[in-house]
Amino acid sequence: MARILVVDDEVGIRELLSEILYDEGHTVELAENAAQARAARLRSRPDLVLLDIWMPDTDGVSLLKEWGSQGLLDMPVIMMSGHATIDTAVEATRIGALDFLEKPITLQRLLKTISAALSRGRAPQPAPTAASLAAVPLEDELDAPAAPAHSVEAPAGSNGLLGSISLDQPLREARDAFERIYFEYHLVRESHSMTRVSEKTGLERTHLYRKLKQLGIESARKRST
Repeated sequence: MARILVVDDEVGIRELLSEILYDEGHTVELAENAAQARAARLRSRPDLVLLDIWMPDTDGVSLLKEWGSQGLLDMPVIMMSGHATIDTAVEATRIGALDFLEKPITLQRLLKTISAALSRGRAPQPAPTAASLAAVPLEDELDAPAAPAHSVEAPAGSNGLLGSISLDQPLREARDAFERIYFEYHLVRESHSMTRVSEKTGLERTHLYRKLKQLGIESARKRST
């Protein structure tokens, strides 16, 4: 399972890719423009980015250059476009993109390209330059401060305490353990109302159901209102 950021200004493309990637067991975050992509990149540090070339504010190639100049291009980036020329694809690859997908994207091609990209893992992050430090506030690259102890309550009758998460396990397993605690907490707090849990967590109901199933919280759907 990987955390994948999909950046595309077409809502239909975002939803389609999101459904496919959720079905494959990945965690997906969506962005419709460069501004949202920048925020998502700093917030969640995706394992892979699917980046559209043609977007209304900042195009994908420019965003790719920006990440590269700021030392933020440490994850595989796969460019997407239905109108790009060969020269554009070559330029994107030269800048740092791992691969290029031409729209409409076939399912087989999409999954094969993502699998190959994830198998390569993260690239070492280069030291930021003076210009990049000036462009990116230092606090944006730091982890958010831990919430006060009184702000987290474990679900009644559960063992889902944050302190029970072993920090010796792989990051993805620790992340899954945290997400189980997170969703169980909100399910109990909202009396298993999927509508309210969806609003609290910011996930659409379809994606929420998939996430709960992925985490093994099967009973939540049966008890939802």
